[in-house]
Amino acid sequence: MDTNHDHDHDCGCGVTHEKVDLARRRLMAGTAAGIAVAAAGTAAAATAAAATEEARSLYADPDKPGLPQVDMSIETGRTALVVTDPQIDFLSKDGVTWGVVGESVTEQGTVDNIERLFVAAKAAGMPVFISPHYYYPHDHKWRFEGTLEKTMHAIGMFDRLGPLDLENFEGSGADWMPQYKKYIADGETIVCSPHKIYGPAQNDLNLQLRKRGIDKVILAGMSANLCTQAHLYELLELGFEVAVVRDATAGAKVPEGDGYLAAIINFRMVANAVWWTDEAVERIARSAA
Repeated sequence: MDTNHDHDHDCGCGVTHEKVDLARRRLMAGTAAGIAVAAAGTAAAATAAAATEEARSLYADPDKPGLPQVDMSIETGRTALVVTDPQIDFLSKDGVTWGVVGESVTEQGTVDNIERLFVAAKAAGMPVFISPHYYYPHDHKWRFEGTLEKTMHAIGMFDRLGPLDLENFEGSGADWMPQYKKYIADGETIVCSPHKIYGPAQNDLNLQLRKRGIDKVILAGMSANLCTQAHLYELLELGFEVAVVRDATAGAKVPEGDGYLAAIINFRMVANAVWWTDEAVERIARSAA
C-alpha cells in the first residue's frame, strides 16, 4: 500500500483503515505508477500457489452432504468465463484491502488460480468477460452507504479521476493485476461497464452475455461474499447457469466473521456447480477438444 494518505479512519469493522487524500494520491500517482506495477508483480509471485492443504481442510465440503448434488456442463458457444474485480486493490499486497483479504488470497492461491482460468479459457477459445469495479469523484457524493460501501469509499478503493479519464490509472489500485493484462488487453476480452456496489444490476454484463448467446457462466474473481456472490445471485435470477470456482476467489477476515466461509456456504446452496480451479481448467480444456 502506498503512503499517500492523510489520516487513519476507523469504520467500525475492527480494522483501522487509512483515509485517502485523493488530491495527494493523484499528484503522486504519476511517479508511483511504475513502482506500483513492479511491486504488484512481486506480490503476485509471492502468492503464486494453489490452495494450501490447510485451507482445503478448513473449507472442505461435508463428507455426507445433506443437499442434492448438482453440476453444470460446459457447452461451446454457450459458456463464458466471468471474472469480477481482478484489480490491484483486491489482489496485490499494495492494494488497500490487503490487510483484510490477504490471508484468504494467499491461502486459496487466488492470484494464480485466476490466471490459470484466463489461460485455459483463451486456449479453448472461450469468451472472457470482466466485470470491474470503479469509483469516480461523483460516486463519493452519495448521501448514504452500507457498511462496506462506506469502507471502500473511505480508503479510496478503485478510485479513478473520471469515467473518460485514464490519467494515473496505470499501476493504481483500480488497474488490473499486471499478470492479467495480456489476457484482458488481447482484443477479445469483453470489459463491461463498472458495477458500483456488489452486483451487476447497474452494468452491462447481462446485455453483453446475452448478445453473445451465453447462458452458462464460470464465475471467479473478488471478493467471495461480496461482488462474486452478488454476481452469482443476479446471474441466477436472470436465468443463467453458474459454476463458481471456489479457489479463484477469496474473502475478508474481520472480527465480524470469515467472508470466504460465508461465501462457500452460500455457493454450495445456490450455485449450479462449485469447482476447484484444477477441475475447471480440465473441464474447459475438454470442452475444446
